[in-house]
Amino acid sequence: MIKVLEGVRVIEQGTFITGPNAGMLLADLGAEVIKIEQPENGDPFRAFNGGLYSPHFQTYNRNKRSATLNTKAPEDLAVFDQLIQEADVYIQNFRPGAAERLGAGQERLRALNPRLIYCAISGFGQDGPAAKRPAYDTVAQAASGFLNLLINPANPRVVGPALADAITGFYAAYGILGALYERNQTGLGRLVEVSMLESMCHFNLDAFTHYFSEGEVMNAYSRPSVSQSYVVRCSDNKWIALHMSSPEKFWQGLANAIDKPNLFQDARFSDRAARIAHQEDMLKLLGDCFACRTRDEWCIRLADEDVPYSPMYDSSEALKDPQACHLQLEISAAHPDGGVWSTVRSPVTFDHVRPLSVTAPPKLGEYNHELRTKFKR
Repeated sequence: MIKVLEGVRVIEQGTFITGPNAGMLLADLGAEVIKIEQPENGDPFRAFNGGLYSPHFQTYNRNKRSATLNTKAPEDLAVFDQLIQEADVYIQNFRPGAAERLGAGQERLRALNPRLIYCAISGFGQDGPAAKRPAYDTVAQAASGFLNLLINPANPRVVGPALADAITGFYAAYGILGALYERNQTGLGRLVEVSMLESMCHFNLDAFTHYFSEGEVMNAYSRPSVSQSYVVRCSDNKWIALHMSSPEKFWQGLANAIDKPNLFQDARFSDRAARIAHQEDMLKLLGDCFACRTRDEWCIRLADEDVPYSPMYDSSEALKDPQACHLQLEISAAHPDGGVWSTVRSPVTFDHVRPLSVTAPPKLGEYNHELRTKFKR
């Protein structure tokens, strides 16, 4: 693993997903990340079946150290301040005003260390009429217009992973990296502010651009219709995804694979515009065809015709695909309680060297002794 951020020290005082994900992304690039948690219970995401090492916590906290500090206590605040004085980056995702009450407001910390890059992550921004409202993933998805693109009108319910949380963490790391680059020239840190609402509105840029330029309000089927995307069930009750896009060669390949080389003589499917207008008819035709063979059989046929496809894997299957195995996506490390801990590696490779080394998420307070010994007065 090439640690492009080696030598960068990050103090993360984050909980749940947005702050921890930003810290983990920097840790994956080689930064030293010290996670400051509350004594006894730590990050609320740790809680799971009476334990402190939940799958939720594991997802966003690898490659870090954990220290417990109560910054409302003078002795712990002194240790925290010494950490800040040596740090390059500080990350928090508290509601506006909470950091100040914990002695971790940006004015105070940047006075201690003018080179510090202070990242504040919020739900709706640091000020404004909604700033103090509680915000979680679904709330941010809905407020940004993104959730409207995911809800199936025939079965309206929230689906999928916590995209807004994770994406906001990505944008926070992106802002931090820009500030680190600038600091190399100026020697001074920055205040980096990111909110879930702003992040998801930017991530939803395509929908807003369609509205701005054409007055079109996109819905759950707008993009799949234009991109000609399909999911179809095979005879073994496994699924395949197709993304046919616009090149005619892909459609001819699909027609050959389903033994309908004359498909385009049907006026409903004769060109791209017709296929978009009659997508429901195409879905019915494909559904009938794919129901006649197993997924493995279809994979062979589609690959032979160079059709853009993939089996619609679940999490028990995806990493066993030959290409995923070739890319060494699954990596492991020693579990803090013994045995093996597994995860998916960072997707970023530098100079052909894959990032295959990782440390498991820390147990609560495992860095306490070393930290307090280092800063012992």
